[in-house]
Amino acid sequence: MAKILIAPVSTGLSADAAAKAFAAALNAQVFQAVDSTTEALLAQGKSDDWFDALVGKVAALNADNLVIEGITPDADKLFLAGKNVELALSLDAGVVLVLKSDNTDAAAVAQQLNLTKQLYTNSPGLLEGFIIDGAAAALGAQVAEQTGLTFFGSSDKLQDVSALAKREAKRLSPAQFRYNLIDFARKADMRIVLPEGAEPRTVAAAAICHEKGIARCVLLATREEVEAVAKERGISLPDSLEIIDPATLVEQYVEPMCELRKSKGLTPEDARKQLQDTVVLGTMMMAQNDVDGLVSGAVHTTANTIRPALQLIKTAPGASLVSSVFFMLLPNQVLAFGDCAVNPNPTPEQLADIAIQSADSAKAFGIDPKVAMISYSTINSGSGPDVDAVIEATKLANEKRPDLAIEGPLQYDAATVPSIGQSKAPGSAVAGQATVLVFPDLNTGNCTYKAVQRSANVLSVGPLLQGLRKPVNDLSRGALIEDIVFTIALTAVQAKQMQG
Repeated sequence: MAKILIAPVSTGLSADAAAKAFAAALNAQVFQAVDSTTEALLAQGKSDDWFDALVGKVAALNADNLVIEGITPDADKLFLAGKNVELALSLDAGVVLVLKSDNTDAAAVAQQLNLTKQLYTNSPGLLEGFIIDGAAAALGAQVAEQTGLTFFGSSDKLQDVSALAKREAKRLSPAQFRYNLIDFARKADMRIVLPEGAEPRTVAAAAICHEKGIARCVLLATREEVEAVAKERGISLPDSLEIIDPATLVEQYVEPMCELRKSKGLTPEDARKQLQDTVVLGTMMMAQNDVDGLVSGAVHTTANTIRPALQLIKTAPGASLVSSVFFMLLPNQVLAFGDCAVNPNPTPEQLADIAIQSADSAKAFGIDPKVAMISYSTINSGSGPDVDAVIEATKLANEKRPDLAIEGPLQYDAATVPSIGQSKAPGSAVAGQATVLVFPDLNTGNCTYKAVQRSANVLSVGPLLQGLRKPVNDLSRGALIEDIVFTIALTAVQAKQMQG
């Protein structure tokens, strides 16, 4: 689907006429992004809610091509300024600027467009061109030369727009990722166990998941504990939310656990002791197919969450290790970061497997995987044992999966900034456009993801654990309620995919 956003430049200028003209030329539907609720949501700072709703509406249209009427600038409503940029990013739409002017000074007209271009500086590749309505349309060629933008004529006389019809999706936006994730999770209808059943954030997240139909959550805690937390935090507990006292479950999993761990000589007495740990108990529920996935880590360490899974669930067929990936919801797009949570010092062979696992996870959640193997060197700009390890890992990953675009070593800026990528690695299919970034070790990966998350106020979803036979996912102990909701959704989607 080619999506084009018509963005008025002039105050009070409607996008209606231009949108209809482009829709006719592109055989597209017209979609009005702004409705009676838009201004209220934006004024309240609820942009994400609006963007997520729009993504759902666009998906429901199922149109071959779509022309979106953008927001008209309004000097009295400054909160609307720049929202066309976010709107285009959320819908992955190319932008055509619409200017109405009778000015006969090409330089003045170009200056107005160049000022508007500044809004798009941090979103390269978004602007497709412009049209001019009014007498200034005659200056189109001169204005195009002075702005570096393509001139598409005017609303009543469009020029060749065939390039717009061929426009392909360039990025997965945070709004699209959130919409896809929740939509996939609802359709999956999975039962997810939450061992930290009385932890306040977990209780709130479970309630939200039930209200939104994201997953069927099981809280391992006594009802008294959960109800006390809910009362203290003002959480309304849905009737459908399962709350199970872990003490009532232990005995039924003693024998199956002993069977799974018979090679280690596990006795029934030891099994009962271990099953007092709700993470172990929840893992056994999954091992026995009583639940589809597990989410823990709000108060437990990563090791506490992963160790029972490695002992009782085991790795998936063909997986040599368990690794992790975070989905980083940046303003412009969603990137996958791996491995930022599990493997401290991976060998080149392990790093290659992490790259492949991360690429497959990204693809499963709608991201076109272009994998950058991160280092302090780009191609041959540096040397040393650490760079050599990344070079070897890249070679091994390409040999194992020639179907994937994997390149390295690349520095972070060379991997993610188009101009720098082109300068440092000209002709690369990954440099400047990487969507999956694989870090050389846990120290680098964990520091980078937390720096990006906290300094740029970016929502990070994960870590998603890769390589297990069934989905077990770990939370950061600093996780917000929203983080837990999305991790539950990830786990539900993963469970469905693993079941085929």
